[in-house]
Amino acid sequence: MKRFLGKYSDQTYAMLRIVAGFLFLCHGAQKILGLLGGADGDGGTVELVSRGGVAGIIELVGGLAILLGIGTSWAAFLASGLMAFAYFLVHQPQGPLPIQNRGELAALYAFLFLYIASKGSGIWSLESVLRKR
Repeated sequence: MKRFLGKYSDQTYAMLRIVAGFLFLCHGAQKILGLLGGADGDGGTVELVSRGGVAGIIELVGGLAILLGIGTSWAAFLASGLMAFAYFLVHQPQGPLPIQNRGELAALYAFLFLYIASKGSGIWSLESVLRKR
């Protein structure tokens, strides 16, 4: 499989970055803009000056930056920290393992964004377009 898919590692990484950024952005759109069901399922939003508001802003702006590939490493590093913070503050007190405390998504996002922070924007990004100029 590596012989076949290995040729497309730059493209698959770009797809991973774009999809992860989009999905993260959706969480922020719920909290900040009230879209996609909103923060409460009824189109509501969170207070901007609150823990949820700060998280929503990071999700919305950071997700967009990761999706577009601009400031990717910094945005992903901040997003990784946010997800680690969310895991330990919200999920971990409910049980020792992510499967028990419903923290799988936060843990996965934390490590995914840490990987993206270390790898950067890659191809199909605004940064790569700006580098060529």
